[in-house]
Amino acid sequence: MQINQVTIFGATGAVGRQLVRHGLAMGWNVVAFGRNIDDLIDEDLRNQQIRAVKGYVFNAGDVAKALNGSYAVLSALGGSFDGTDKSRSLGIKVITEQMEKQAISRIIAVGGKGVLSVSESDPRLLLDMPDYPPIYKPVGLEHKAALEYLVQSGLQWTFTCSGNLLPAYADEQYVTQANYPLPFENGINTGNLAHFMVHELEVNKYIQQRVAMSNIQ
Repeated sequence: MQINQVTIFGATGAVGRQLVRHGLAMGWNVVAFGRNIDDLIDEDLRNQQIRAVKGYVFNAGDVAKALNGSYAVLSALGGSFDGTDKSRSLGIKVITEQMEKQAISRIIAVGGKGVLSVSESDPRLLLDMPDYPPIYKPVGLEHKAALEYLVQSGLQWTFTCSGNLLPAYADEQYVTQANYPLPFENGINTGNLAHFMVHELEVNKYIQQRVAMSNIQ
């Protein structure tokens, strides 16, 4: 099916803005959703193919309006590092519920490395291991809750699970792997993460899988 329109949640964040750029570069109509979209469409992003929608991801009506007419969803929802902000998890819950009502089946969402499994022979999550850094545990649990909502939804989801996000444009020098950590970790450029998410909508390689990713160097 040809992709004509996508809805991007968290469009004003570091990854979200990159998603908007890459989506427009693909020739798609982009619905950019966020709480603070007033300065989103600057000179670099001024384009007839983008529509900025101000709304709250916890508001089902706002989310439903943003989804209208879209083929798929890209979610770059963020939140506080201490896990007190539930935008990542409850936001995904509202989005998936409204997607089901509108018969939209495809979503690619930003998660974190902690929800990868230890190895092919050990299904435990990295964040459940005793040596997992305590400082990352709260946000890891938020990612875990978001993943559980995706799995329960039955949608065609993909969950990106990178390490540190680096503020840089895409150079396409990165690798990916399903469900388990890569043997090295160099972080991921926000541009590379957006590049992966946009092109995954085209190729559908990682349906209902978590995706480890890292810059090559």
